[in-house]
Amino acid sequence: MRPIYETEISQTTKRIAQITCLVCALVLILQVGCQEQSKPAEKLKAATTEHGENMEEIEIVPKTGGPAPKIVFEKEIYDFGKVGPSAKQTGQFKFTNEGKVPLKITKVGRCCGIVTSMDKMEYEPGESGVLKVEWKSSPRESTMNRQLNVYSNDPITPQVRLTIKAKVVLQVAWEPKRLNLLLDEENAGSPNITIRSLDNRPFSILGFESTADCVTADYDSSVEATQIVLEPKVDMDKLQSNLRGRINISLNHPRGNSAIVPFSVLAKYKINPPLLIIFNAEPGKPIVRTISVLNNYDQDFEIDSLSSKSGIVTIKVLEQKKISDGYQLEVEITPPATEGKARFMDSFDINIKGDKKIRIKCNGYFKKEKSKPLIK
Repeated sequence: MRPIYETEISQTTKRIAQITCLVCALVLILQVGCQEQSKPAEKLKAATTEHGENMEEIEIVPKTGGPAPKIVFEKEIYDFGKVGPSAKQTGQFKFTNEGKVPLKITKVGRCCGIVTSMDKMEYEPGESGVLKVEWKSSPRESTMNRQLNVYSNDPITPQVRLTIKAKVVLQVAWEPKRLNLLLDEENAGSPNITIRSLDNRPFSILGFESTADCVTADYDSSVEATQIVLEPKVDMDKLQSNLRGRINISLNHPRGNSAIVPFSVLAKYKINPPLLIIFNAEPGKPIVRTISVLNNYDQDFEIDSLSSKSGIVTIKVLEQKKISDGYQLEVEITPPATEGKARFMDSFDINIKGDKKIRIKCNGYFKKEKSKPLIK
């Protein structure tokens, strides 16, 4: 018999150790795999959707091959088609649980302007349900396309994105769409407003309102027609204080219950610049600025005086020069004491002789003091 040397014993011992390590590693791998399979349903946070919406934490059941719920919608896009303005719209999405275990609706996401409701949140296998939606259409012609997310315990489709579409169509039209009014013309140069039915359905005028009652019109709500012409009456005094506004005309047409006509007025005077901004102001140190006052209607006028509305800032006219369509003023503005403030505000009234005041705003910012270096 050949004797066993120490080197052979050492090699045998190393092989046994290597085999032992390999067996231990395999056992650990098997244990980890079993632990992963035995884990319950986890809450996983889904990634941001393509529409930029962050999904909520949803309970997702791992695919174990066992029975599971399955939510199936009859349709995922509900197109209301053409609808009338300012009207309540209702619709519904039908769905069925085609899975083998109860389906739980965990959440119905919010959608701007859409109200949703369901009879219940849990459905047995084979049972159907309805998600009801309700919204109010816009008063103007527009196209709506909104998304609504439905979350459930369906492991394959935990989130279903539903789409709601509609097109708001008016069956009334009016001309003009906007009124451009002038202060030097009779009745501000306002044209008549003609409203007509596009589907030849008779309607009547129920109301006529305007900003600050600048514009009014006579109408008879008992009269119905497919076309109605209104003659606006403009209050010139009110119009000078309301250079922008709109007219709301109420109608009883089911697909056009209002006609909205914005109006704008060419102001009598124009100031340049329209706002005075002063940077790096120093308390009590005068600043000189140039202001132009022009008449948009080529009318002669005279400037009586210039004054501060609140007296925060001192202002005086250094020079007044006549230019085309108006005057150029060189004014001296004296900022107030800082009183620990970083800015100041005031308004200046340019008083026109025999006419209304013109107001110009002034915003000032004090010069920042440099911090003194620390003395060591």
